[in-house]
Amino acid sequence: MDKKIISTEKAPQAIGPYSQAIVANGFLFTSGMVPIDPATNQLVEGDITVQAKQKNLIEASGSSCDKVVKTTVFIKDMNQFSIINDIYKEYFNKDFPARSCVEVARLPKDALVEIGAIAVVD
Repeated sequence: MDKKIISTEKAPQAIGPYSQAIVANGFLFTSGMVPIDPATNQLVEGDITVQAKQKNLIEASGSSCDKVVKTTVFIKDMNQFSIINDIYKEYFNKDFPARSCVEVARLPKDALVEIGAIAVVD
């Protein structure tokens, strides 16, 4: 198996023993990303609308949102599911990727959302 570790300063650094992302066999697998500003290493302040708009890791890995085939979204409050849907449509406007979305009790750094993705890499 061909496997390449992705590490970029354009996305939050790993806060544990894991890689930001891995490219293997033509696919990009990102770790779940909480909204941390890579320049300051601090949580992005704001509501879920602000926190959910982080995509630097996908682009830094040589892919793009139109090549995403699966996302996993963890949110702190399922009452914000419709907000997530609206934000999702800003990044994916046709041929939507498969998605899982679950409510969780708590996320790292007390973020409101965490998103992981699988994308095709050419």
